[in-house]
Amino acid sequence: MEKQKVKYMYGVLEKQFENLFHKAATLPGITGDNLLALLESRLDNTVYRLGIAPTRRAARQLVLHKHITVNGDVVNIASYKLRAGDVVAVREKSKSLEAITTSLSARNARAFSWLEWDGKDMVGKFLNAPPVS
Repeated sequence: MEKQKVKYMYGVLEKQFENLFHKAATLPGITGDNLLALLESRLDNTVYRLGIAPTRRAARQLVLHKHITVNGDVVNIASYKLRAGDVVAVREKSKSLEAITTSLSARNARAFSWLEWDGKDMVGKFLNAPPVS
């Protein structure tokens, strides 16, 4: 994919993208695959992938407004990098928000191999870094 499309799709600014690229270049393996794995492991992207928010921008806002917890702690940093085993959940007082309930009811059934979702408790788990194809 082209750089500008990836930046727009993931909502990442130039400097953030540059930093991620340099980090991906230092990791073993193919830089492009490493970059996509780093982008997919961001908290805002994971909230979107779990179906808690309809768009990445909405996911970013939910994170920034402290509606999301990671391992039981409120995290309001959209670029927070998740690690294998991290538990991402909707805060108890935020579970009735219309934006979240609407998004979850319209959630598509597409499952990702690196994520688990428990719709009853509104809890997801980041199992590992996304596989690269």
